[in-house]
Parts: sequence; C-alpha cells; structure tokens
Amino acid sequence: MNNYKNICLFIFSFFLLTTFLKSQTRDEILAGKMRVSPKASVSQTIGLTNITINYSRPGVKDRKIWGNLVPFNKVWRAGANEATKITFSTNVVIDGKKLPAGTYSFFAIPEEKGWTLIFNKVANQWGAFTYNELRDALRVKAKPVKNEFYEWLEYSFSDMNIQPAGNINSAEINLMWDKLK
Repeated sequence: MNNYKNICLFIFSFFLLTTFLKSQTRDEILAGKMRVSPKASVSQTIGLTNITINYSRPGVKDRKIWGNLVPFNKVWRAGANEATKITFSTNVVIDGKKLPAGTYSFFAIPEEKGWTLIFNKVANQWGAFTYNELRDALRVKAKPVKNEFYEWLEYSFSDMNIQPAGNINSAEINLMWDKLK
C-alpha cells in the first residue's frame, strides 16, 4: 500500500511539474527572454579607429514614431531597451569637437528641425531613465533627412574616407528608422 501511495504521489507530482514547466516556457518567452526589439551590433574600422555600436532594434509596427512614440524635445536612448552604446578605440573628432577613446551611452534629443546627439560617460544604462546631463562627454547637432522606409531601427556607416595613416580618415554614422536618417 505504501508503494502504491508513493507511485501515485510521484505521478501526481510529475504531472504538476510538467504542467508548470510548459506554462513557464511560454511565460518566459512573453516576459522577455525573446526580445521584441532584438539586440544588434555594427562595427567599422576607420583609419586606426575601431568603432562599435551596440543597440536594440525597435520596429515601427504601424506606429507614429517621431513626435509620438519618440517624443520631440526629450532625451531618447537612440534604440530600445538598454541605452545604445558606442565604443571608439582611439580619440576621435566629431563635428570638430574632440572625444576621448572609450565607451559611451549614445542618446539623442529629436526636435522637429534638428537633433542634439549626446555621448554620455555612463556607458551602461537602461533606457534614459537615469540619464544625467552632467555626465555628458560631448553634444553635437545633426539634421535628419528624409529616407526610404526602415521597419527596424538600423545603424550603418557611410561616406567613408579612409586614407593612409596620418591623413584624414572619416565616416558618417547613420541612424535609420521609419522614414528618417
């Protein structure tokens, strides 16, 4: 009789555990194990400088992006989830301003007529929730242009001018999403 109880208890426990595991797998996927905005990375060597951008790629998904999902005149993480990170292996010059080698969180303040781009010294941040302007290493202005439609946010490098060591090496870093670049 004791064996029978133990077997029944084992079968009942196994049934509960199996049911729990099946629901957990689905719940884990819904809870973020599988990201809605997938992680991405792009790297490029310009002259002697290695540049890497780590970001998450939100989708447009039939939403109004600029001025709505991404409000005007507010700091935005320039991606989704964690703040976008950009790493420069050597000192660089951006829009005529020096930025030391290192890893920075990258933010933007979209405005209707132009944007402010921000390189912040606190590289590891979730979104822009703890962003502190006092930790900015550099701010520059940029003007977005109309572009072909991109469902998923994407960073790329263009207009590369790579010369032998000692000469000017340059490139543009592009953020493309919705119908802006």
